[in-house]
Amino acid sequence: MVILGLTLIPMFFSRMVNSPTKKYSTVYPNITQSIGITAINILIALLTIIKLRSSLNEFVGKEASDLICELLIVGIPLGLAYLIRKKRTNYNSFNLKIDNIRIIPFIVIGSVALLFGIADPLGNLIPMPENFKNSLMDFGSQTGIFAFLLLVIAAPILEELLFRGIILDGLLKRYSPLISILISSLLFGIAHLNPWSFINGLIIGIFSGWVYYKTRSVLPSIIIHASANLSGFLVRFLVDINVRMNDSLVNIYGGLTNLILSIAGSIIVVSICIYFLIKEFNKRGEQTLASIPEN
Repeated sequence: MVILGLTLIPMFFSRMVNSPTKKYSTVYPNITQSIGITAINILIALLTIIKLRSSLNEFVGKEASDLICELLIVGIPLGLAYLIRKKRTNYNSFNLKIDNIRIIPFIVIGSVALLFGIADPLGNLIPMPENFKNSLMDFGSQTGIFAFLLLVIAAPILEELLFRGIILDGLLKRYSPLISILISSLLFGIAHLNPWSFINGLIIGIFSGWVYYKTRSVLPSIIIHASANLSGFLVRFLVDINVRMNDSLVNIYGGLTNLILSIAGSIIVVSICIYFLIKEFNKRGEQTLASIPEN
């Protein structure tokens, strides 16, 4: 049923999107194609979880197994999408430059504040089944080198290249920035295959997508993703995952007052970061205009 649903989703959306005009004949992907890429990502994830992960666990251990699975789950659709885009558009590269390094502190601090002060509290409001809680506790207890490589290196690079470098990049060439960022973020969240990670993926994805729209570079998005994941990885050394998963949201934050202050503080921090990012983006735009010679 899941596979059937994934097959029908692109067909449903294809009726909602106008046929591409000649102007966009070399643009890839559109909404339907983006859903198709995500469907392939999800299908490989399901097949990997069902058929491969348990076998790999026996041979290389859980942490190395998760890393290998991530390389397959995201690497295969990324490779396919890259080859298709190259064939259709003759565009075969990713922009990995940061023209203004002053944005780095703001994207790092903003992503961490979004994760712990907004995304995590929202995700904790969703009830979690016991079997999934056990699975998440098992994953959250991994603190070795392979877990670090997965969370801080492999996932940020591969997922941002796919969802921002290919999907969002193609959508921005065809649709409005708002629609493009929302759709790519929704697909990014859905690809995580559970409602708790969906919240994190959606919120971080919107922030990452907005920064990509402003910079047209994948590297800031990779830094945002890596910063959020690194902060979550480091928390594993400071907090007992079993206590955290079985405690209430209020108790996790040390009381209702602390929870309210954390959320309010995070909103303020994120707002400040966005304010200064907008200023830096505007400066860059003014410099670009100033560099254009007059006729």
